[in-house]
Amino acid sequence: MELAGLSCAVAIAKCYPLASLSDKNVLVFCGPGNNGGDGLVCARHLKLFGYCPSVYYPKRTDKPLYHNLTTQCQAMQIPFLEEPPSAEICKNYSLLVDALFGFSFKPPMRAEFVSVVNAIQESKITLCSVDIPSGWDVESGIPESGGLQPDLLISLTAPKKCAEKFRGRFHYLGGRFVPPALEEKYSLNLPEYPGTELCVKL
Repeated sequence: MELAGLSCAVAIAKCYPLASLSDKNVLVFCGPGNNGGDGLVCARHLKLFGYCPSVYYPKRTDKPLYHNLTTQCQAMQIPFLEEPPSAEICKNYSLLVDALFGFSFKPPMRAEFVSVVNAIQESKITLCSVDIPSGWDVESGIPESGGLQPDLLISLTAPKKCAEKFRGRFHYLGGRFVPPALEEKYSLNLPEYPGTELCVKL
């Protein structure tokens, strides 16, 4: 999770360098599972890279791993929003990072997240999605009711089938930790990471 979240932060910094943004403010939406954990790690590294991240993390878990990740963000003085951000609140940020749901998401979306996803869509702010745009099916992609349309998709470990439906400008692969035997077993055919890079553009 640490490597995955770091690779997300690196991909974001590559696509949206600070000099290209109107301000440094980034809002990271974190869900209750592994995708949310990746988002927490991503937020911490964005702060180290000079961005000003805030986190919206409404469904926290008591598992020690996630508690520790939250504590690390707080130690970095990363603010946590207490109320669900509206579309207008989202407009206070140059970038939004979607780390709500991962590949295990099964519709329908829980009611408390519907308004959050709607706010992200309505804001029209540049969106980066971690692994899978929240609300998408891991196989078929965009739901019939519409869904988030990120500008950047950061696939983790390997691109999921739904990534074929991605139409944004930037697609990166992150999570440089797959053992060669596992890659061979599942015929992943992953691209080579150049040098010491943590992510690679697809």
